[in-house]
Amino acid sequence: MFEFKIPEVGENILKGSVISIAVSVGDTVKKDQDLLELETDKATIPVPSPIDGTIKEILIKEGDEVSIGQVVMQIDGQAAVSAPKGSGQTPVKKEEPKAAPAVQETSKPAVSKPTTTSSSTSSAKDVPAAPSVRRFAREIGIDIAQVPGSGKGGRISTEDVKVFAKQLNSSRGAAMPSGGAVQASRPLPTFEKYGQIERVAMNNIRKKTAQHLTYCWNTIPHVTQFDKADITELEKLRKKYSTKDRKLTITPFLLKVMASALKFFPQFNASIDMDTNEIIYKKYFNIGVAVDTDRGLLVPVVRDVDKKNIFDLSDELNEIAQRARDKKTSLDELAGGCMTLTNLGGIGGTCFTPIVNWPEVSILGVSRGRWEPVYVDGKFISRLLLPLSLSYDHRIIDGADGARFIRWVCEAIEQPFMMELQG
Repeated sequence: MFEFKIPEVGENILKGSVISIAVSVGDTVKKDQDLLELETDKATIPVPSPIDGTIKEILIKEGDEVSIGQVVMQIDGQAAVSAPKGSGQTPVKKEEPKAAPAVQETSKPAVSKPTTTSSSTSSAKDVPAAPSVRRFAREIGIDIAQVPGSGKGGRISTEDVKVFAKQLNSSRGAAMPSGGAVQASRPLPTFEKYGQIERVAMNNIRKKTAQHLTYCWNTIPHVTQFDKADITELEKLRKKYSTKDRKLTITPFLLKVMASALKFFPQFNASIDMDTNEIIYKKYFNIGVAVDTDRGLLVPVVRDVDKKNIFDLSDELNEIAQRARDKKTSLDELAGGCMTLTNLGGIGGTCFTPIVNWPEVSILGVSRGRWEPVYVDGKFISRLLLPLSLSYDHRIIDGADGARFIRWVCEAIEQPFMMELQG
């Protein structure tokens, strides 16, 4: 028998919800065949079988929340003995009942079971914490070396990092009564006394979005710059190259302009390392595109935008948007962005203030284009203007540079023949 456990499916992912189970008891499965689909706080991920075998027992049901390392199925198969070392799965031998007395030592099996943890500790520079715990600490801005561990030998868990962060925030709050620290949550009023209510649990993506954006807002000093680009000529170009089979939108044009702008303004294609007081300049040009789904906002990343033409970008955008809505976006597709584009033009509005997607330092928001009178050569003429909202991290980008960046973007958009030459 073989205990199938939920493996590590991505950086800093500790749990998820079971969306679907693809097998039943008695089914024969092959190695790498999908056993279940897991919705994490970042994406929906298929979880494959590490071995060939027969499903003997399923310990979960659809809708259950499971943790990384939790046993969810029993698989009977000869291949169980040769399961890959890094899979996190444990073969259960037939002779296991003989070892029953060892179960009395409750602390030993729980601590000594994971072999990958001990190997990671040796490369952790004397800090006894798993890579996932170290990544979590890094993501929320905690120095892992300062966290006291509650585990055996001072081993640090994710819960230890959370407790330390909470204590740190509390002490900062006491020292800064006027604000600046993360404020403790206040109790909600009793809404029921005013009328009927309904409580609905957040899905994993919504929970992660709430946590991430709160962190972004509390960490980054935001400034938002507004401007309007004249897209009258660009609209003609867009219609000229749109066909029945390929309807161009304005988004691929904006991506090309943004990639070019990042080359002219390298401080926008950067991240800040406050631990070392360094600026990390990126030499690649990947742009995240916010996609509205029924589960919440996802931001898949279009890679190497500077190397692709308008038609390539248009096809790729359609693909990633469809994958996001079909819950097929992988974790890799959500990572590695240099800047983000969020386009609400299809819905409406005149302008808005987008939140920078940390660890990026800028985001461009797009609202609906409108025909407006523009005074040119002594008379008013009707032009199609596109409202743009540029939010940026004021720690690295000054207001003057923000104004120059968005003006450069506007002027580039207003010269569509340059994009036509680029393909």
